[in-house]
Amino acid sequence: MDIDYAIRKDEPPAITENIILDDADLYEKWERSNRLCVMFIKTKISVGMRGSVDQHNNVKELLKAIDEQFQSSDKALVSTLIMEFSSLRLTNVRGVREHIMKMRDIAARLKILEVDISEIFLVHYILNTLPQQYSHFKISYNTHKDKWSINELMTMCVQEEERLLMESGESALLTTKEKNQNQANKKEKGKISPKEELKRNPSVSSVKRKGT
Repeated sequence: MDIDYAIRKDEPPAITENIILDDADLYEKWERSNRLCVMFIKTKISVGMRGSVDQHNNVKELLKAIDEQFQSSDKALVSTLIMEFSSLRLTNVRGVREHIMKMRDIAARLKILEVDISEIFLVHYILNTLPQQYSHFKISYNTHKDKWSINELMTMCVQEEERLLMESGESALLTTKEKNQNQANKKEKGKISPKEELKRNPSVSSVKRKGT
């Protein structure tokens, strides 16, 4: 329907008494397109922004004004995302996949806002956000010749998470066994032999002799 004609083409000369018919048709085509575009855009933008751009009746000027409004919003969003990105830490062994996916998502959103984070930097930064339990894993990567992609890092971290969880489970089981054994040893030490009982309680011995 050629409704976006006014966006693609500059405004032609206005209609005057001396204008030729073809130029008049061209201006009317542009004017109709411009009016429809402006009306459609103003009905779709938010109420908070409408007041600052409502004075524009040329669609190109209107779009430029809207872009300027979003540029300031983008700057604020970039700052917010960078602060969130720099504060993320994995505080426990569990949840490493979700942690990496969240950091990768923020990096992707920053890239859309023209703040590009390279993949190799992202890999190193994510490694630095992992807790102390992953220290051997970090050393292994730093001594490794190959560089990992984000997907490879995620795969390896998930494997390391499973290994650490298994180790912590075995350690907890061993601790429980040692605790039970210590309690049993204390009970065994607390038992008194019959001879020791007679020495501590002579009355028990006399009672037994009377009974015999």
